[in-house]
Amino acid sequence: MPSAADVTELLLRWSRGEADALDRLLPLVYDECRRIAAAQLHRERPEHTLSPTALVHELYLRLVDQRRATWKNRAHFFGVAAQLMRRILVDHARRRHATKRGGSRVLVTLDAALETPDDARVADMLALDEALARLAARDADQERIVELRFFAGLTVEETAHVLGRSPRTVKREWQLAKAWLFRELHPDR
Repeated sequence: MPSAADVTELLLRWSRGEADALDRLLPLVYDECRRIAAAQLHRERPEHTLSPTALVHELYLRLVDQRRATWKNRAHFFGVAAQLMRRILVDHARRRHATKRGGSRVLVTLDAALETPDDARVADMLALDEALARLAARDADQERIVELRFFAGLTVEETAHVLGRSPRTVKREWQLAKAWLFRELHPDR
């Protein structure tokens, strides 16, 4: 397991334009990116056509285009990686929805994110993306916290570090964001 300092050093070198830093970084972060991809795909419908490996490879293609990114640290990188994976999944869902013209939508389980003890509740990935866009318009910090906690799987402490906020603030904003999203996605409850 590479140290956070090793990853951060390579990210800083990549930010400075050292092309070989990305080549050295990817093997160090591959397993964690694959874990994040598997977690995100676990929330999808069972017959999803993307595999965790395919999602990570698509992530790599998008990361290569991040030439002007100024990486702060390991947690920042994984936050961006999770955000890009979310975009990939939403783009995939939109393409699938467009080709089927109203066909079945991609499903994502929200139980883990919203910590609801009831039976599994499933929401549409496109509806989740739209709700997150509305949350971003309402409170960009809360939307970023959701991305880092839910999609990247960062801890409260890691999220606080990435955002430069206190863990207590992040925890409070995380709770508010989850409640707001739940109301948006389940207006009848």
